[in-house]
Amino acid sequence: MADEILNRMLSNISNDYDKTEGSFIYDAIKPAAVELGLAYEKLDEVSKSTSLDTATGDKLTEMCYQNGTIRKEATKAIRKGEFDIEIPLGSRFSTDGNSTAIFKAIEKIDDFNYKMECEQAGPIGNFYTGPLNALDWIENLESAELTDVITPGAEKETDEQLRERRKQNIINPPQDGNASQYKEWADKFGNIGAAKVFPLWDGGNTVKVAITNRLFQVAEPELVDAFQEYIDPNSEGLGNGVAPIGAKVTITGGTSKDINIVANVVLAEGYSEPEGVAEAVSAYLASVTYVKNNVSYMRTAVAILDTPSIVDLNSFTLNGGTDDVPLTGEEIPIVNSINLTVVS
Repeated sequence: MADEILNRMLSNISNDYDKTEGSFIYDAIKPAAVELGLAYEKLDEVSKSTSLDTATGDKLTEMCYQNGTIRKEATKAIRKGEFDIEIPLGSRFSTDGNSTAIFKAIEKIDDFNYKMECEQAGPIGNFYTGPLNALDWIENLESAELTDVITPGAEKETDEQLRERRKQNIINPPQDGNASQYKEWADKFGNIGAAKVFPLWDGGNTVKVAITNRLFQVAEPELVDAFQEYIDPNSEGLGNGVAPIGAKVTITGGTSKDINIVANVVLAEGYSEPEGVAEAVSAYLASVTYVKNNVSYMRTAVAILDTPSIVDLNSFTLNGGTDDVPLTGEEIPIVNSINLTVVS
């Protein structure tokens, strides 16, 4: 940019004068050209920050917030902890996993079972299952196990996810209890990733809303129950939730649709095995959940090819075939298996 400006400035000066690099005119003009170039770059940044298509980070967050679409922050996993004695609330434990997570007892479930909240936000608390190590001395404690996932932890919403939600609100503005209104209520509830609305699903004045958790997987019973209470307690249509009087709303957690992938792949230089494929495919599946009516064969292949470790693939099958996989009703596509054979 600075060079372009400098050349334009020099072109406006007569060739009767020395304009070569190192001349008085050149040296006098160049600092101004550099500063003007920086100013243009800043103006370009400001221009991009005011457009929904190009704004990023905090600028995008603020733009969407001003219009009622709030970025979803990272959440902490809540797991079930099983012990052989009662433990004090607030007791802290560490895992034995490769990425050590710290869990704190926040609520008693029953007997010697407790809700354990991961101290680190994000999915780090979702994966480990097994023995826990007490970080505080607890007398007579002999057994501590981390078991079920009650509420999974999730990463902060990406720019693309936030941008798409805002666009949908512009295209289909939520109002007066329409389908978009139910989706907005789901968006604002916190731990919900996506929602699909089924109007008149069981006759007049009935609405069904299928939801996923923040990982775009089948929603946990606790999340379904909490959202049911928020929307329409007991599906009575009495207006005791946010849904309009007369709308009998049923909340469900969706059903899993297994996605199985088989392919031969050629690795990129420097890789000894496929890396990042499961994450890339899962991200694609999340983008179509309750949005598209199929899992695209071609787009799944592209998701695999876009991973840095893969340069080519062949003999690719999706659920045993080479066609798109249809999604019906409340089906949520979930990676079930990925079998990749490395070829040269």
